[in-house]
Amino acid sequence: MKRLLAKILLFFLTFLLIISCNAVKRLEPDQNLLVKNEIFSNGEKVKDPRIYNRLSQEPNARILGFPLKLQFYNLARPNIDSILSKKYLNNEQKKNRLIALLSKKQFDRYIHSKVEFNQWIKRTGEAPGIVSEEEAKKSENRLKSWYWNNGWFNVEADYTIVPIEDKTKRARVEYYVNPHQPYILDSIYTEISSQALDSLYELHKSASEIKSGIQYNTLDFNEERDRLSQLFRNNGVYNFDQEYISFDADTVNTNHKVNTTLIIKDQRNNIGDSISRTPFKIHNISKVNIFTDYTYSQRNEKLEDSAQFEGYNLYSFEEMRYKPEAVSDAIFIKPGSIYRDTDRTRTYNRLNALRVFKYPDIQYILDPEDSTSTDLISNIFLTPLPKYSLGFDFDVSQSNIQEFGIGFGGSFLIRNIFGGLENLEVSGRGSVASSTDAAASTDKNRFFDITEVGADLKLSLPRIFFPLETEKVIPKYMSPFTNISLGFSTQRNIGLDKQTFAGIFNYAWKPSKKLSNSLDLLNIQYVRNLNTENYFNVYRNSFEELNNLARESNFNFDDLSENPVLEIPNEADEFINYVVSDNTPDTGLTREEFFNVLDISERKLRLTENNLIFASNYTYLWNTRESLYDKEFSRFRFKIETAGNLLSLLSGVVSYEQNEQGNNKVTGVAYSQYAKTEVDFIKHWDLGRDRIFAVRAFGGVAIPYGNANSIPITKTFFGGGPNDNRAWQAYDLGPGSSGSILEFNEANMKLAFNGEYRFGIIDEFKGALFVDVGNIWNVLDNVNVPAYKFEGLEDLKELAVGSGFGLRYDFNFFVLRFDIGFKTHDPAQPQGARWFRDYNFSNAVYNVGINYPF
Repeated sequence: MKRLLAKILLFFLTFLLIISCNAVKRLEPDQNLLVKNEIFSNGEKVKDPRIYNRLSQEPNARILGFPLKLQFYNLARPNIDSILSKKYLNNEQKKNRLIALLSKKQFDRYIHSKVEFNQWIKRTGEAPGIVSEEEAKKSENRLKSWYWNNGWFNVEADYTIVPIEDKTKRARVEYYVNPHQPYILDSIYTEISSQALDSLYELHKSASEIKSGIQYNTLDFNEERDRLSQLFRNNGVYNFDQEYISFDADTVNTNHKVNTTLIIKDQRNNIGDSISRTPFKIHNISKVNIFTDYTYSQRNEKLEDSAQFEGYNLYSFEEMRYKPEAVSDAIFIKPGSIYRDTDRTRTYNRLNALRVFKYPDIQYILDPEDSTSTDLISNIFLTPLPKYSLGFDFDVSQSNIQEFGIGFGGSFLIRNIFGGLENLEVSGRGSVASSTDAAASTDKNRFFDITEVGADLKLSLPRIFFPLETEKVIPKYMSPFTNISLGFSTQRNIGLDKQTFAGIFNYAWKPSKKLSNSLDLLNIQYVRNLNTENYFNVYRNSFEELNNLARESNFNFDDLSENPVLEIPNEADEFINYVVSDNTPDTGLTREEFFNVLDISERKLRLTENNLIFASNYTYLWNTRESLYDKEFSRFRFKIETAGNLLSLLSGVVSYEQNEQGNNKVTGVAYSQYAKTEVDFIKHWDLGRDRIFAVRAFGGVAIPYGNANSIPITKTFFGGGPNDNRAWQAYDLGPGSSGSILEFNEANMKLAFNGEYRFGIIDEFKGALFVDVGNIWNVLDNVNVPAYKFEGLEDLKELAVGSGFGLRYDFNFFVLRFDIGFKTHDPAQPQGARWFRDYNFSNAVYNVGINYPF
């Protein structure tokens, strides 16, 4: 195997060497391929990528040092028309033979397809970056411009084209910059014609982006222009625009100082051919008119209904369908207040979040009753969405549990159900699938032997539903919602089978576009296992170990064969009781083997017990990504959850029933009690030219206490899979150095770190190189196996490392992803033999996923 890999690598390197010599085959004799740009400032090499981005010409993009797109471009024939003419069009014998074979029309299409394919190769590839005096001069001027805009007004620049001596027809360009002494901002004066604007400026001048004593930067002046425009428009100056702001900079005989004058002229008025100027004024909102059911076709019809609430005027072309207080609560433009751009923006955002109206139209006009021309009337036109909406979805899936699955669902949305802009959504879902494990099925003759059905009910209220006033803590501009949901699902013939009941009382609010908060005041889950007798059919590894221990013991099998097998479930349970019972005589097992049986017993008990979770949780999410097309952004998520505390407090009032372990039970089920926290950070850097570097760091821990000594399996962590450590299958990694001996490995602590370099290959095909680091452990729970537990920082040496590469295809609305992960550091291997032990294709893990992993 090693010889084969060596041969493949040698062939690949030889192939790269041969085709790299052809990178310049399309160049003319007097042309050179640009291989590198270098910039020197005062003799020192510049490393700032912002400066290199100013150059008008860059070398061809490379993937692992190889110019793939250039090589693909070189596959195109530069003189395709003459080649086709000579080969087909001017060769009458060949031409006539093809026309007789194909037809004239198909022959023309054949010739056209040759031309189109050649053009596609050129479009998909990348033309050679040819060293050009014109482009170098343009880059020199751009460098001067960059330094000038950053305060070096006397900058000098030059360049030199340097041929590469040991490579044919290749060259680099060296740029030499002498910035000289930078200019510093000194005095800042103002010439503001309007008294109203001058007063606003003086009140907020401390927040200015241009300050005395700092180096001149053109971007600071642009940001100051943006700041002043927002300042004025959010303080009543309705008709202000950035074009009224200008700066005058004086650098004559100032000893490298810049004396700046901020100039803001009066409002310009065009009357016929003449232009006049009038001072800007502070505008107030005199009236707010809300048209709740406006459509363009109704614009000239008579209004049939109206209402007033706290100064708002509401009108309707039909009978009013909305409570006035609910609609006005979504409007931030208040009668009697000054005009603010932020009020309009917040109104747009809030109305869109309600999902009751189409995108609203907000207009301002001068109040004809005001002689001073300072009062504004705000007209808000709302067009209702349909009261009822029906949706359907369908999907096909595959996993480690099912070979093939079909899912389907539907939802029914009722808008404004109680007249206060509330939405009620009823949804149902179902699926059928074929299992991968015959043990999961009770009917071996059926192809679809797995079923799941579920239903959910969700009511969304556009306010914080709470007995006390919350406006001061969560003001309405944060777009608060109260969400109440109920859900039920049942699974049959899949593992242990189960029924799940859930109820959530949630608050959600967004202080800004980047920040969102979610608080589950109460999150109740009840999980009932229906087929616990099937446990050892599902968890076969546990059963095999149990059966081997039974053979080594003094247990009397019902099976009298040479290699007896425990009957499932009765005899398997009998053997566990036989070993762990205090009344059992000598079992013939060692102390270690006894604890192995005890571990199997405790795991079975935990995975087959019903769960009752009364939890509360809070999630903080900071996300700078504004759309799917953002390439550079940060995302930080923090979540904290506690469960069982409310029921524990009631134990002093309510007399709970207890189970055999001494845990309190509610409705016959021992309730879970734990504290759980998660921290997740993602950062993407845009490196330019379709290259992105992305990292993720995740840490989570869940600690049981009080009424529980373990975590419900639905709240634990797992490692591996296409969105985690891609060198291991999902649930195959960890815990610790145990070597994933169980079917579904989970634990209550997790660390994960990922790094990925993404790059364009050809057209919509993308490539990636990645490194994934992480593992799961048990900590402060009832697991006592040392290999599973995290006992100190020394256990960080059990972090698993996976590395590999991937190929993706971008469909714009989603990305189809294929990754190959190799076990680089495997903590399951003996110490000293963990690095690159199974680093080969035969032990690699192949992942298929939708969209990027993080």
